[in-house]
Amino acid sequence: MATKLSRRDFMRAAAGSAVAVSLAGYLSPYIAEAAEAGELPPVIWLTGGACSGCAISLLNCQDPDIEDLLLKVISLRFQDNVMAAQGELAIKALYDTVEQYSGKFVLVVEGSIQVKENGIYCVIGEREGHEITMLEAVKDIGSQAAAIINVGTCSAYGGLPAADPNPSESRSVADVVKGKPIINVAGCPPHPDWIVGTIAHYLLFKDIPELDSAGRPKMFYGRIIHENCQRRQYFDNGIFAKTFGEMGCMLELGCKGPIAHCDSTTRLWNGGVNWCVQCGGVCIACTEPQFPNWPIYERMAEMPIGPATTATVDQIGFVLGGAALLGIGAHLAGNVATGRIGSSKDHEKEEGDN
Repeated sequence: MATKLSRRDFMRAAAGSAVAVSLAGYLSPYIAEAAEAGELPPVIWLTGGACSGCAISLLNCQDPDIEDLLLKVISLRFQDNVMAAQGELAIKALYDTVEQYSGKFVLVVEGSIQVKENGIYCVIGEREGHEITMLEAVKDIGSQAAAIINVGTCSAYGGLPAADPNPSESRSVADVVKGKPIINVAGCPPHPDWIVGTIAHYLLFKDIPELDSAGRPKMFYGRIIHENCQRRQYFDNGIFAKTFGEMGCMLELGCKGPIAHCDSTTRLWNGGVNWCVQCGGVCIACTEPQFPNWPIYERMAEMPIGPATTATVDQIGFVLGGAALLGIGAHLAGNVATGRIGSSKDHEKEEGDN
């Protein structure tokens, strides 16, 4: 590969791009260089059972503008929401690309795959008078792709369409395509940097990035929201909000930050303006495989902490049964005993004195 960008520099940019410039803007000249050298494989984007929110998130990328992003950065050849061609002409362009670049193109999938009754509940077009279901397209085109990148929790794990009772029998891409490298860019929707960065990594290095146990790139999903949350100090001091708008950790209001893997707390959204908890909402852990099969705005009786969870959260030992927060209490007691923090009673006393 002729690119001057090393994998180490790429990872450094992926971790710190939010400070100065968008990741897409940083990567743009390197990918343009690769494109000019004829080394850039095309990208095909298929949309199944989804709300198109993931595509809209990508369209919100601010640097470079969306035209340069789609045509010069990720070399997008098919995406039904943004391409000018429609109908038969669009489907022809899709399969022409598949035939020309078989084994070389990258398939991006947005949305879950409906399998009930051979996928008839999600038809993406027609070819020679034959309806093409998303199920058929993903199996056929996915089998010829060099790699598959699932954009959004729906394609990665089933997401909202696969939530109970799942009448269309929606599935993740991994449930219907086997034997191909698959990368899960989870989120509802994912951050534009997560999408562009993951696609760019494969385009530049012809290899998938390091993944966690849920198939997500560690460069974006290697941390837990709880670790860098702006309300973390409230948690450490045992101060929990009982209503929205009240200061305090929002665990009691249903925040799933302790089990959510991503870097939203430092990358921020909408051009580095804000993120869910900072603007007063709870983290709903939309990057997790279990989403949304849990109470969104209620404290869970148990947190489904898996093997990928960091030691920071393992120490907390969440067992949130009954009225008492037993696991949190043990964690807080240890901090109080060592003098690192004061008790919640001390905090209340100080407020009363004021």
